[in-house]
Amino acid sequence: MFDPTAFDNMKVVIEGALYDLDIKGDIIITDRNDLINLAKMSRSFDVSFQLPDGNCIAKVELKSTLLNLAAELLPSMQSEHQAGCYVRLEFFLEQEKEPNFNELKNILLDIWGDSRNFSLTSHFHPLDREQNFSTSLAVEFGRLVTEDQMDDLVNMTDFVVNTLERLNIR
Repeated sequence: MFDPTAFDNMKVVIEGALYDLDIKGDIIITDRNDLINLAKMSRSFDVSFQLPDGNCIAKVELKSTLLNLAAELLPSMQSEHQAGCYVRLEFFLEQEKEPNFNELKNILLDIWGDSRNFSLTSHFHPLDREQNFSTSLAVEFGRLVTEDQMDDLVNMTDFVVNTLERLNIR
């Protein structure tokens, strides 16, 4: 048996919080990926979900690099402050009309505050009038998340669900 890393512990906590919401019927988990990149010795985990009556999908992603793993497993490096993972949130919308980007940005700012990094992208096929606009909204924290913020990961699920609710009523 091995000693779980910070990434493993945080993955289990966020996964547990989301599956608890799924069991209660508050969300529906639609996808899950748990990947190890042996070429770069990195890990990533993501889980996607939506509200039962919603059309917007949220994805919570955790990533850990070789540096993050080495900082935890090699105490001689004296870089314990690198032990942890990066968190990224993404919300996917499909709409018939062009989205109001200022409205979307204001929803993210209202829920997540201005200390986060946001990106909004939208795609459409200009020659196919039947195709919807596909919009992605990303929230990045711009810093490493450590095991000290484990409770924040659980609390974050409420903010993600709130974001889904606000994006669905548009």
